[in-house]
Amino acid sequence: MSTRRQGLDLLLVNPGNMKQLYGKLGSSLAGIEPPLWCGLIAGFIRQYGYSVKIIDADAENWSPEYTAKKIAEYNPLLTEIMVLGTNPSASSTPKMTVVRETITVLKKIAPHIKIILSGLHPSALPERTLREEEVEFVCQGEGFYTILQLLEVLKSGKKTDTYKVDGLWYIKDGKVISNPPAPLIKNLDELPFVAWDLLPMDKYRAHNWHCFEDLSSRYSYAVIYTSLGCPFNCTYCNIHALYNGKPGIRFRSSEKVVEEIDFLVSNYKIKNLKILDELFAIREDRVMDICDLIIQGGYDLNIWAYARVDTVNERMLKKMKQAGINWIAFGFESANRKVRQDVSKRITQERIQKAVEMTHDAGIYIMGNFIFGLPEDDIETMQETLNMAKKFNFEYINFYMAMAYPGSQLYEDALREGIKLPEKWDGYAQYSEETLPLPTKYLSSTEVLQFRDKAFVEYFTNPGYLEMINKKFGSKVVKHIEEMLKQKICRKYTLSEDK
Repeated sequence: MSTRRQGLDLLLVNPGNMKQLYGKLGSSLAGIEPPLWCGLIAGFIRQYGYSVKIIDADAENWSPEYTAKKIAEYNPLLTEIMVLGTNPSASSTPKMTVVRETITVLKKIAPHIKIILSGLHPSALPERTLREEEVEFVCQGEGFYTILQLLEVLKSGKKTDTYKVDGLWYIKDGKVISNPPAPLIKNLDELPFVAWDLLPMDKYRAHNWHCFEDLSSRYSYAVIYTSLGCPFNCTYCNIHALYNGKPGIRFRSSEKVVEEIDFLVSNYKIKNLKILDELFAIREDRVMDICDLIIQGGYDLNIWAYARVDTVNERMLKKMKQAGINWIAFGFESANRKVRQDVSKRITQERIQKAVEMTHDAGIYIMGNFIFGLPEDDIETMQETLNMAKKFNFEYINFYMAMAYPGSQLYEDALREGIKLPEKWDGYAQYSEETLPLPTKYLSSTEVLQFRDKAFVEYFTNPGYLEMINKKFGSKVVKHIEEMLKQKICRKYTLSEDK
């Protein structure tokens, strides 16, 4: 029986394999973000007197083998592997491949270490995850109270195979046992700051586009949250699985948000900041309050945040710009009204036009997010979307493909209709070699895949786009984009194979 030399109670692990998820793009273009949820759980648990550490294998660029070795060296009472990525709804499931590789090695070298999987994917598929992965526990939901209660049981030293812990799933005598969901944290101000001191803060870097005004400043980077959850219910999104399966949103106070920003600036000289909320620009009063406090603090920040075209207005946008919010990411998804409405994205073309005009008038750059391959998409509607993106000439775009992420309505629909889904979890990663998007009612998976990859090149080689970039950011950024396009995405699936 092994003894825990260091007496560590909880080790949080953010697994990572940039190459597996992003291919060559992971080398320099993708951001490396602090694992907010690891930091939140760590801060919450250690206030109760438990000893906590974090391994950020993603930021350290550690292999599954080396990560497992480091976990074994810590020899914790409980290891929590967090299955969440930089984009919670799109980067959780793809991580399961490296999670399994890490667990396999760990169980060979330190089989006594108890493992709990938490995050979006385990919350969406708790029973399947428990049966398929060599772990003792699965956490369904946020995890704050679940981890706390589980540590209390494990720390007591009493031998038991029955765990009355909210949100916990485990196997007893070959049978899957599920406990009732743990309650959500009602007052977010009761949560301590992220445990920033446990993270390798010098390893994090902003996305390339976030720093188009100064590409050399990418490593002064952190993330912040001002709310948890989302009140909307788009069928392609699975974020609700983390919050007991229900739409909803909870807010931190403006004072707490800016207090943590001040801490990051004072202690880590943070310049670039991402507001991680699924939807930051939703309530004008609190957006204005947060921005006013940032302005009063005199911080010189380069911030980006998510918004919807139907939740912004001129007054809000001008204030956001004054506070240093230089980029807004809008989820346009599609240019076609029928395609949007089919996935419960009820925005109008008129509203899109107005929001784009207001945002640019405020001096804010736009990150346009689009999804090719939604159920009602055909070649004509996808071309319509590409044409709209080129017409607006956004400073940057993400062209995603529709994926049936576990926990989303699209996933449930795909199972019901017998649609082929990726055989491997990294097949859900947008840039991996294994990527296999959903087919539409009219197109195959690889037709969607090929359209997306061609559209990406077409957008970034458009002379009008490069001229605009040169005018706004200079020739160095133009060259950077040209170098970006040289990093080709490898794809396993071809049109001929699909047919």
